[in-house]
Amino acid sequence: MRWNMLVLASCLAATGCVGNSTSERQDANIESSLQYDTVPCDQLLAQRDALARQYNLSPTVKPTFSNPAMGFGPFTPDVRSKAQRDTDKATGEIDAMNRSIGRRDCGKPDKQKKFSLPG
Repeated sequence: MRWNMLVLASCLAATGCVGNSTSERQDANIESSLQYDTVPCDQLLAQRDALARQYNLSPTVKPTFSNPAMGFGPFTPDVRSKAQRDTDKATGEIDAMNRSIGRRDCGKPDKQKKFSLPG
């Protein structure tokens, strides 16, 4: 009976961390860049730069992940401050914008089209 109670208590403690673990919340900061593909390049560049200025980040920032002890990532509670969580979310948004910008070659001058006669 004691063994069952110990197992039950361990399971309840583990489920209490679900949804609030550091690794889960850090993974949620990564966004798809496809949502930015419909935004015009000049507007997207301005939006990215404004977000970077708001959080005092570089426009080329990449998301970072903590390295919890081996195997304990899903069970480590997220103890980051609200400001740090907001900054990490902005970092994920900026990275998604950068991937869209890079894929569409935004910010690069258009190639000059040369007209010439064949031959």
